[in-house]
Amino acid sequence: MRIKRILTAVLAAVTLSSSISSAIPVQADQVDAPYLALGADLSETEKSTVLKLLEVDPAKLDQYMVVTVTNQDEHNYLDAYMDASVIGSRALSSVVVEKKEAGTGIKVKTQNITYCTTGMYQNALATAGLENAEIRVAGPFQISGTAALVGAMKAYGAMTGETIAPENAEAATEELVTTSELGETLQDQSKAEELIGVVKDVIVSEDITEPEKIEAVIDEAAQKLEIELAEEDKAKISSLMEKIGDLDLDVDALKEQAQDLYEKLEGLDLNISQEQVDGFFAAIGSWFQEIWETIKGWFN
Repeated sequence: MRIKRILTAVLAAVTLSSSISSAIPVQADQVDAPYLALGADLSETEKSTVLKLLEVDPAKLDQYMVVTVTNQDEHNYLDAYMDASVIGSRALSSVVVEKKEAGTGIKVKTQNITYCTTGMYQNALATAGLENAEIRVAGPFQISGTAALVGAMKAYGAMTGETIAPENAEAATEELVTTSELGETLQDQSKAEELIGVVKDVIVSEDITEPEKIEAVIDEAAQKLEIELAEEDKAKISSLMEKIGDLDLDVDALKEQAQDLYEKLEGLDLNISQEQVDGFFAAIGSWFQEIWETIKGWFN
């Protein structure tokens, strides 16, 4: 499965790079133009609805750099994490990306998106490497919005001329899917994004890569947020955090880009340090030692 996901991410990056190169070329006076990523399978009526929701005047489309997201693009990114039937056979998610000044962070607004919160998008896009951008996501009717991440990364890549690293794209995609699924399981999307946000914060800031310590961080964060995790969910989060731990991410950059989420986390006083994680293992070690001494006593 791990090899499949790596190959999927590489294929997705190649597809993204080639599709970006086929987008409308950027002229010197269009460097700061907003980018519009449209779902390739929108009908004219659906396209009209989406443009209105994205606050785009159809008469002024020439002021946008337009790229297209195909259903194949969506499958290239998402097949490793979601059932193909969930992704569907039509590319409908559409996104506007506008570059903003340094310090702005990633700002997200959604319309007709039911599965993903703005915080989920912010957190995942920060992992992908996006910086200082306003992003508007819309569907022609109520849709999950998971595939919109593809459009956002595609538009941002075209706007900056930079190909998003395959490992970052893979981690960002898995992060959005994992957080969305966890939100459904918990029936609380906000709790899901908080949990993933605080665990990622600790993993990156404390440079934690060992699977056992990652699991300890997840347990500690879940306890502080009063969340009961099933083993399956914990395994998914752990797998995601192992990938994130291998990325060259700057925790200050993450907090700057996903400002809204991390400001909320600061208010929750969820600080978890390397010392706490080590203390957790020391406590477990002491507990096992006590059990061992008890067992030895049975034979004396």
